[in-house]
Amino acid sequence: MKKMEWTRDTLSAWPGSEYAQRKESEGWRLSAIEWQREAETGARSPLADARVGEEIPYGTRIAGDCLHLEENPSEIEVLNRLAEMIVQDLSYNRMADSLNQSGFHTRSGQPWTPLAVFKLTPRLIEVAPRILSGAEWEDRKRHLTRVAWNS
Repeated sequence: MKKMEWTRDTLSAWPGSEYAQRKESEGWRLSAIEWQREAETGARSPLADARVGEEIPYGTRIAGDCLHLEENPSEIEVLNRLAEMIVQDLSYNRMADSLNQSGFHTRSGQPWTPLAVFKLTPRLIEVAPRILSGAEWEDRKRHLTRVAWNS
């Protein structure tokens, strides 16, 4: 099976027909044209620099003004529950089962799987300092069962 090769030529002027003929004779075919221009810099929204199709971090959603992100209460609740379950030293299987039994679903509406919980772990690590420092967490921590380490 042949592999595809790509090349990108930086041009300062519109190429002539001899350029296109030379490329075609070398076996290349035109697949895209990219344009650029200078633009005025002004006040931009924080989301303006986000790449199209970039995933919104779990636990947040686009605010009503479409200019910033805000907390997504149901996703924050999932992150809180996962933090509790990690403290309880539950397996990914048990975490997924617990979320499903509580009626939570992934963003795509699917039931939680151990893999989906595992993939959420880096995001939980990012937001853990904020989650674990709140007054609500202090109250939740009191209600957690004791963890028997190495038992």
